[in-house]
Amino acid sequence: MDTVAFLRRIGIDGYDGPPRLEALTRLHEAFVDQVPYETVQYQLTPGGPLDPEEVAKRIVAREAGGYCFQLNGSFALLLTELGYHVQMHRGGVQTVNRPGDIDGSHLVLTVSGLVEDLERVWLVDAGLGDGLRQPMPLEPGTAEQYPFTLRLRPSEKTDGWRLDHDPRANLIGMDFESAPVELDAFATQHKQLSADPSSRFVRLASAFRRTKESVVVLRSIGLSETFSDRVDNRLLDTPTDYFAALADVFHLPLPHYSAADRDDLWRRVWAQYEDFLSSATSSS
Repeated sequence: MDTVAFLRRIGIDGYDGPPRLEALTRLHEAFVDQVPYETVQYQLTPGGPLDPEEVAKRIVAREAGGYCFQLNGSFALLLTELGYHVQMHRGGVQTVNRPGDIDGSHLVLTVSGLVEDLERVWLVDAGLGDGLRQPMPLEPGTAEQYPFTLRLRPSEKTDGWRLDHDPRANLIGMDFESAPVELDAFATQHKQLSADPSSRFVRLASAFRRTKESVVVLRSIGLSETFSDRVDNRLLDTPTDYFAALADVFHLPLPHYSAADRDDLWRRVWAQYEDFLSSATSSS
């Protein structure tokens, strides 16, 4: 990894010193603010890279962000090169449509070896969409991470941990195993999630950004922004508005896309919105 280029991509011009909590927090905040959780990349060319160095190159070039395997994989590589002790864990996310089985469909990171307390372990997750903005100590407790409140407790599903998300969030929660694994433990799931036509990541173009002020979410052409006291919604109903939001809000100018690629992507996300309207009408 070109560490200097990656740090510059997330807005950090320099990094010095041993692993500290303050630096880890700064890196985590910068990463989730500047690198979007997104599935736009799978709309025209399903099956993006899993290798952290290849993912990092695309992030630096602003061609893509990623989802949990790509984001946490590249973040783990960055942290390791900066001297942090990082472990990967198998997890599963619970939503209204998913039971949250620990099937390896989510990659979780833990970090230890910080100079303030070498033994203390921290939950790090830059690949949960509207999840963590900052690391959480791996121990029972709650954390106020504006605009959400998060709770960490022992898992009831496995020898591991459960993250309960804020009721206003897109996720209900996430469980993960304590046992560490290597990145190749996620290869089969990555192939299915990023390339299978039935995958939710292939069927819907989405993007998430976790800023200091809000959580911004894009699904097909619907843009929402959640604050502590309100949620703002609007439709990006022209190609100009859609691609401007990708570039300006989610830091995805997609420089490798031709005019024909942009036309194809616009037709696809518009069709996804029409499918949503049709489903809503049918269920009402």
